[in-house]
Amino acid sequence: MTLLVAAALSVLLWFIPYAEILTYPFRIFVTFIHEGGHAIAALLTGNSVASLSVAVNASGETHATEGGFISQVLVSSAGYLGSMVYGALLLVLIRKAIAARIVLLSSAVLIFGLTVIFGLIKPIFSFESWSGIPFTLVSGTLIAIALVLIAKFASARVAMFFVSFLAVQCVLNAIFDLKTLFWLSTPFADPAHTDAVNMAAATGVPAIFWVVVWGAVALGILWFAMRMYVAGRDQSYQPDLPFEETPPVV
Repeated sequence: MTLLVAAALSVLLWFIPYAEILTYPFRIFVTFIHEGGHAIAALLTGNSVASLSVAVNASGETHATEGGFISQVLVSSAGYLGSMVYGALLLVLIRKAIAARIVLLSSAVLIFGLTVIFGLIKPIFSFESWSGIPFTLVSGTLIAIALVLIAKFASARVAMFFVSFLAVQCVLNAIFDLKTLFWLSTPFADPAHTDAVNMAAATGVPAIFWVVVWGAVALGILWFAMRMYVAGRDQSYQPDLPFEETPPVV
């Protein structure tokens, strides 16, 4: 029920005028997850990350060294798919009854780590994107503090709702961002520097093809997460046996 309410509220906010003001912090959170996906993929493939920045308009940018073909493919794909994976992971953790406070604190550590390491320290020493440091530092720190405060002071029900809402926001933003990216990758849109364009440059395959592939993979991740969610619910439900004897009432 908590997940259904969070999903319904998330969808409703998309259609209410000026409701984006309420969802703006969550949008920034998803951008951190998106850019963090690029940064982590770069590190895992042997590259170095020079900077990670988040802008006021909720766009983001990560500067990393370019590795080989496989490295470029993984790093370019890790943004949108990373957001979907994170949202799906939150769904699974909710179903597995992992304490919401632990999930919130872990998310706070992740956001603050990305902010300090790749949003502040790395840009200073690599002389990359200094202009992006102020907003990245302030927004990342405030989000991390908010997550810690909710984990510490909110009731268990409120904390669970907040984790559910974060999960839905990650999933919905990933899907809607891919829809926007699909339009930007068509011949009718103005040229823009996107992850799909990076994939096209690395592979020689048109950008729109990669948007379709990412969309299919994202939906597959969501389907798998929901299967695990439903399976966990079924296992937690123990119906009475049909011939179970009831002890007599004395």
